[in-house]
This record gives sequence, structure tokens and C-alpha cells, in this order.
Amino acid sequence: MPAIAVIGAGPRGTGILERLAANHPELGGGPLDVHLIDPYPPGAGRIWRHAQSPLLAMNSMAADVTMYTDESVVCEGPIRPGPSFWDWAREHADPAAFEPELAAELRSITASSFPSRRLQSRYLEWVLADLLAHLPDGVRVHFHRTRAIGLADDGAAQVVELEEGAPLRVDAVVLASGHLDATPTDDELALLEHARQHGLVYLPPEQTSDSDLSVLVPGETVLVRGMGLAFIDLLVLLYEGRGGRFEPEGDGLRYVPSGQEPYIVAGSPRGMPYHAKTHYDLRGGPPPLPRFLGDAQVGAFLDAGEPIDLRRQVWPLMAKEIAWGWYHELFQGHPDRVRLPWAEFAEAFAAADWDGPEMRALIEHAVPDPVDRIDLAALHSPLAGVIAPDLDALQPIVRAKIAEDLRQHVDPAHTPHLGAFVAMLSVYAQAARIMGSGLLTPRSEAEDVSWWQGFFNGVASGPPGFRVRELLALSEAGFVRFLGAGMAIEAVPEGFRATSATLPTAPPVQARALVEARLPDPSASRSTDALLASLVRAGEVVEAVIVDHDDTVLRNTGQIRTRPSDGAIVDATGRVHPRRFAAGPHTTVKLPGAFTRPGTNSLSFRHNDALARAVLKVMTGASQAAA
Repeated sequence: MPAIAVIGAGPRGTGILERLAANHPELGGGPLDVHLIDPYPPGAGRIWRHAQSPLLAMNSMAADVTMYTDESVVCEGPIRPGPSFWDWAREHADPAAFEPELAAELRSITASSFPSRRLQSRYLEWVLADLLAHLPDGVRVHFHRTRAIGLADDGAAQVVELEEGAPLRVDAVVLASGHLDATPTDDELALLEHARQHGLVYLPPEQTSDSDLSVLVPGETVLVRGMGLAFIDLLVLLYEGRGGRFEPEGDGLRYVPSGQEPYIVAGSPRGMPYHAKTHYDLRGGPPPLPRFLGDAQVGAFLDAGEPIDLRRQVWPLMAKEIAWGWYHELFQGHPDRVRLPWAEFAEAFAAADWDGPEMRALIEHAVPDPVDRIDLAALHSPLAGVIAPDLDALQPIVRAKIAEDLRQHVDPAHTPHLGAFVAMLSVYAQAARIMGSGLLTPRSEAEDVSWWQGFFNGVASGPPGFRVRELLALSEAGFVRFLGAGMAIEAVPEGFRATSATLPTAPPVQARALVEARLPDPSASRSTDALLASLVRAGEVVEAVIVDHDDTVLRNTGQIRTRPSDGAIVDATGRVHPRRFAAGPHTTVKLPGAFTRPGTNSLSFRHNDALARAVLKVMTGASQAAA
């Protein structure tokens, strides 16, 4: 019987299963076995498993999460709508089936709530159960709560070796394991060895919820490098997780300590946390997207076949598209704050080059208040130009910037931020086609792709407002201090010393503990996943290494090479394996999260569909060969 192995049964694996089931009747039909392999709970997987701190929350609102395709998704396969998280919470979830804490959360949830990860776990489990209840005739799903540790060709068959249980013989394999752990880099190994020799504490990059934070001693200073979502999780676990609490005070919060807290000094390249999530709806309706970076513009780049510089050639269109989303919402949702009708502004905006004198003059005339004008440079580098004499002087500056950012992301007077966010989702999908085309110059691929991903994450992947209020309260109480942008670490026998570009003349901050508050960079060669490591050793999986025209290595991405169109795995010789596929952050195909905001033509769903259809065509060939 034709069979597929999907290694990874979290949201990515579930999404691929959904697309396999949706496309199966068209592409062959008949009997099919699908094996889902994962040591973590199916549906939720590792990141969203129920067995984690109840304090950890999503950074998406309940209404902004779905696992189902909708009419906005442009793909070859059939659309199979289903409930978003918010729909599920209102119409399908039964509080009586949950433990008291989750039942209480479910009863109080609203469309704009940021659910706990444990409640998201229940949604993901329900989605998987819903898929299983509606499988096409002949499709059977088998679960293996273990790890896949090896993969080999045996003629046309793929043999998957399991840590526990007999090997599986299948016709195709999909690697969908999500974020993978990796052994430390050389620099991280040096810091680990330094900590070992001098009795210090160093926590290398990993999932914060899996870290042993007990080594961080109450009352001691801890240096933290990284201020993204892992940083927010770290604060939750070290403060409220150790018995502290937040109480209302004026318009904000006051932190009441438990006595078990360390003191954190945090920095990063940007020196600021990610921008807060928006807490409002669009007033002017969805912006018409794509407008300046659509199929025609992307097609022109691809059809020309010439080398592409992302920052020089594509970014002006990307930036103009993001600004289009911002100004559409400003003019349509807040017409009292502009000097021109939308139609007149839109025509002039479309005719002007981005960041040219005509565009600047148009915006200055039409948008009188500078706070209503989008500033992409400030969004990316909010501390650019900020210099402080010492750490104490910097704190109120950074707090004021964080507080203003929060205000604009929760006050409905500033919904243009949401218009820009929606446009960024469109830009992400269109730019991914160019980045996956193989036409970027080596320098652009080595530098600009990571720059864009960092920009996108900083603007679009931030924490909910209540987490930002907690961060401000911790800062006001003196438990969290900000080091600024351009953080640098030096190892000395007494500990670790931290400096930053924002504090060029200040003395270094020294501590006995250093935490890397981020996930490991993708690295197939350093992966702790036994299956992936074995494929790398055999040359059957290869990392994408960016080489300049003179053979200079510019960057090793650490990501495994896959065919952009369908995720088929490319080996060290450049051969595309006809029966092996991969999707997720460990591959060269740039995708956002495994679940998405409804109505946004999700790139992840589109790629899942293309991958599933390619796999099912392998199945059709296997069936014909068997006959």
C-alpha cells in the first residue's frame, strides 16, 4: 500500500497532513497510509505542547490564528475552510472537558485575547482530531510517539529507522520538525568553556521554556543577549514564574517581588524589544494588496533572469507596499487627520518613487502630523542616534520609547500600524519568490535576506501589550535594565563584561551569568537531530553555503537546500531527491509560522499545498508501479 512518512507532528506536520487529505481525491485516490512521527504530542508538537508553564502566552490574538485554508489562499488544491482559534473557542471547545484553569480561560476569552500556549495546544489537538474525522476514503493515519533516527533508500522505497519500533518502509518522506536544536557554535563553545573554568554560568541559545533557569541565582546580575520573544519568555519564567506578581498602578503596572529574582541587564543589536502587537481592528477595511510588489513586478524580475540586489532593486517596492498599507488605513480610517482625499493621494503616491523628493513632499503636505507618517528606519532601528553617558541615564530614554511604541499599538487612533502589518504579510510572500529564485547576487543573498527577516520579525512578531506593560514595570522596579543597541560581550576571569554602541563611554557591565535569549541559528551540520545529522554526513542533505563570484564563502546559512517550488530535498551533488521533501525554518524556503492570520493568502499554506501535491504525485507513480 502506498505510504508517506511525515517526520514532525506539530502544526507544520498537521498542516501538511491537511493538504495531503484535501488533494488526495484528485491526485490518485485509493488506499494511502500516512505515518506521523514525533516524540511530542501530535497536533501540538514540542513548542505548543500542554506540558509547559501556564504563564506562557501566544503573541497572536485569538482571532488571528487559523490552521485552515480560506478563500484568500491561492493554491492548486481545494480550499477546505475550518474554524479559526476564535471560532473554535466560541463554537466547538467544551470548557467541561478542560482542567479548571483552561476552562476559566476559555470562558473569558475574546477575539482580541492573547491565549495561553496551553490553550493553543488544545486547539491544535482539536484540529488534528477534526482532520482525522474527515479523512478521504482509503487514507489511514498512524502515530509513532518516537524519534526518527535514520533514513535510507532501498530501491524505490524509503526506510525510516525509529528510535523505538520497527523501521517503516514508505514511498515518500517529509521532514517537518520545526525549529531544531543545535550544538553550540565555536564562539558559544568558547563561552561555555570559559564559564566552566571560572565557575560562571552561561546558557547558550535554546528554547527558553526548556532551559534550566535554576542556575540563575536570586539577587545576582544576569547579562541577557537578545530581546525578542525568547527574552519575553525568560522574563515571564524568572519573575512571575518565581512568585512575583503585577498589580495595577495608574495606567500601568507595579511589580511586587518575591525575593527570588535576579537582576537583568539586557541588550541586542537593536537594543529594544520587538514592537508590540497591535490590539485593534482596521477602520478603513483591508488595503488593496498586492499593489506595488505583485505578480507583475515579481514576474518582471524573474523573467529578466538578471542578478537581483534585494536592497537596491526590490526594497523600494517592498517599502512602498508597506507604506501603502499604512496610508490606506490612515486616509480611509482617519480622514480627519489628512489634507487630501484618498483617491488623490493614492494617485500621487503611485506615481512617485519611494523615498524620492516627490514622495516626501506629498507626505509632508498630505499628512500634517509627523506621528502619522510611517518611518521605516525608526521601526527597524529605534535607538539609532541615541547616546547616553551611563546605564542609569539610558533607562528613562528606553522606557519612554517602549511606552510610546506600546501606546501606538494599543490606541485605536494609530491603526495605520495594522495597515502596515497586513501589507508586510503580502510583501513577505512576494519577496520570498524572489529570494527563492536563485537570482539574488551572492552579497545580497548573504546580507539582505537576513536583514529583511530581522526587520520583519521586529515589526510583525512582537509580544502582546500586556507583556510590554510587565516589562516596563520590571524596569521601573529596577529588575530589568537596558544596555542599548550593538551589545558586545567580553569574557574575563571574573565573569562576562557587556558594552554597547549606545553607551560608548560608560564602564562595562560585569556579571557572573550570561544568557543567550534566542533560538539557535539554523544548522544542519550542528543539528542534534540524529536523522538530519546522518543525512548531512552522507551528503544526502547539504547546507546552503553562499559563495561569491571569486569563490569566497560569504555565509553558511545552515539551512538545508530544498527546491523552492515544492520543498524537495537537494543533495550535495545538486541532485533533487524524488521522494524526500522538507518544510520549515531548517530549510532554504522562507516561510512564516505554521499557522497564520485568516484571510491573508498564507504563504505557509500555499507551500504546504505545493509540497503535498508533489508528494501525492510520487504516490500515484508508486501505485502504478505496484499495479
